[in-house]
Amino acid sequence: MAGVTFEHVYKRFGDVIAVNDLNLQIADKEFLVFVGPSGCGKTTSLRLLAGLEEISDGRILIGDRVVNDVPPKDRDIAMVFQSYALYPHMSVYDNMAFGLKLRKTPKAEIDKKVKEAAELLGISQFLDRKPKQLSGGQRQRVAVGRAIVRNPKVFLFDEPLSNLDAKLRVETRAGISKLHQRLGTTFIYVTHDQVEAMTMASRIAVMKDGLLQQIDTPQNLYDHPTNIFVAGFIGSPSMNFFETTLVDQDGKLFVDGGTFKLPVPESKKAAYLQHKGKKVIFGVRPEDIHTKGYEAPGITPAPITAQVDVSELMGNEIFLYLLTGKKSFIARVDPRTHARVGETVDMSINMDNMHLFDPQTEKTLDVVR
Repeated sequence: MAGVTFEHVYKRFGDVIAVNDLNLQIADKEFLVFVGPSGCGKTTSLRLLAGLEEISDGRILIGDRVVNDVPPKDRDIAMVFQSYALYPHMSVYDNMAFGLKLRKTPKAEIDKKVKEAAELLGISQFLDRKPKQLSGGQRQRVAVGRAIVRNPKVFLFDEPLSNLDAKLRVETRAGISKLHQRLGTTFIYVTHDQVEAMTMASRIAVMKDGLLQQIDTPQNLYDHPTNIFVAGFIGSPSMNFFETTLVDQDGKLFVDGGTFKLPVPESKKAAYLQHKGKKVIFGVRPEDIHTKGYEAPGITPAPITAQVDVSELMGNEIFLYLLTGKKSFIARVDPRTHARVGETVDMSINMDNMHLFDPQTEKTLDVVR
C-alpha cells in the first residue's frame, strides 16, 4: 500500500489555471475527500494523479515513486467514475474480470478474486446478469468490484454516487466507508456534496478556483474554518453571515449588527480585542440559533428578535427562515417550536460557537486550531 504526495502541482489549460500550486500529503490507508463547487479543480487533481491529464508543473508521488511520466496502467491505481462504464454485452463476472484478463492473470486467480470481491460487495447473486438487468446501485457496486479485483495501492473515486437517488446514496455511502475499513487501502474521493465529505472522510481537502483552501478532519473544518468560503461550504444549511461592527461598551465587547447587539463571551474576548471598532463579518450556524425556551443546555445565549418568513417542518427539526431588518438568516430549531409565518419571535444565539471574519481578506479572526 502507499500514500500520495502532491508537490507544487499546477495544471494549466491555456490561460486558465485549473490546479494552482497544490501541496498535499495523503497518508497510507487514509480516506481523503476533495470537495468544492464545480470548476474548483478537484476532479482535475484526481485525473492528474490517475495520469489522465498531464501535469504542467510539480511532482506527484505514489509511495516514494514519482509518477509524472508513468502511464496510467502502470501507476497501480484503480478509478471508479461517475458513469459506471460497464460493458453492456458482458456479464457482471466478465466486467469485473476484464482488466485481469488483459493482464494475462491465471484463470483460477481471476475466478478467486472476482468471487471474493462479489462476496464483499454483496453482488454474488448477480454475477451471471448483464448490466441492464441491474439497478443503479448494483451497477455502481460492480464498478467498485472491478476496481477491487486489481488490488491497487490507491483507489480513486470521481463523484461515484451522483447518479443514484437520495436513499441509495446514503446506503452506498455507508458501503464505501465499510469497504475502506475492510480493505485498509488509500481512498481518494471527489465530490461536490459536503454531506458525503463530512460522513466519509478521515480528512477533507476543500478547494476553490484551483486553490486548496483548507485540509483537516471533518470536525475541525466544521468547528474552525479558516475563511468565509470554507465556513459557508461545510455544514448544511450553511453558516449565516452578518455585516457587523465589533464595539467596546463598558469594558465588554459586542457584535453590533444594527438591529441586534450580541455580547461576546469572556472566553473569546482576548482573541477579538485587537479588532474592536472595526467592521467584521459575524458568522453563526443555523443549529446554534434556538427558539426561546428550547436552548441547548450549557451554552452562552444572546437574545435576538426576528420575524418568521418561512417555516419548513422536517419531522425531527424545523428550519426557520428569519428576518432581522432586511437581513435574512436560517435557524435549525426544535420541532416543538410553535413559531408561525409572519410572527415576531425571540431567538437565542449560542455565542460560544460564534465566528468572526475579516471583511477584506475573508479570513477568520478566530484562533484556528
